[in-house]
Amino acid sequence: MSVIEALVSEFARLPGIGRKTAQRLTYHLLQQPPERSLRLAEALDEVARRVHPCPECGNLCEGDRCEVCGDPRRDATLLCVVEEASTVGALDRAGFRGRYLVLGGRLSPLDGVGPESLRLGLLASKVEAGTIREVVLATNPSIEGEATATYVQQLLAGRGIRVSRLARGLPMGGDLEYVDGLTLSHALQARQEVP
Repeated sequence: MSVIEALVSEFARLPGIGRKTAQRLTYHLLQQPPERSLRLAEALDEVARRVHPCPECGNLCEGDRCEVCGDPRRDATLLCVVEEASTVGALDRAGFRGRYLVLGGRLSPLDGVGPESLRLGLLASKVEAGTIREVVLATNPSIEGEATATYVQQLLAGRGIRVSRLARGLPMGGDLEYVDGLTLSHALQARQEVP
């Protein structure tokens, strides 16, 4: 296999990148000055060597712990459980100011991902410490995300803490006829009285 083909194959392994896009990226890099490719390679090398899961929450960090865990202004009694670290930034931008626990995936028996593959032990130890008053389940609205949220909810049952789930509903500007049945069903169940 040529080095060009090897790079195309590596790009094609990335999520959302098909073979044609991988080829475009490869040939784009080959048309640039060599320094640009070297900067990309150095950045990838640095990320691979320096970034790791935070031991306190599973979020990605470079130091001993992530910025969220190191921020004393955060509400340490409010814990948001997410599937992946990429969700943390989105929830922060939306205004969440508690702490996080990144599971590192979602339950998916068909893919060989069971409870032992997730950071559920870390979640249990945080809850057992007695400082958490509410756990917000912020898993994706997929079959696997729902199964994960249900599993975590059952894991936390009877521990004397509030367990909540992100609301699900209809997107602004959308047409009801194009909304999937599960989303529409959740929107009906979570309907609110109009004042």
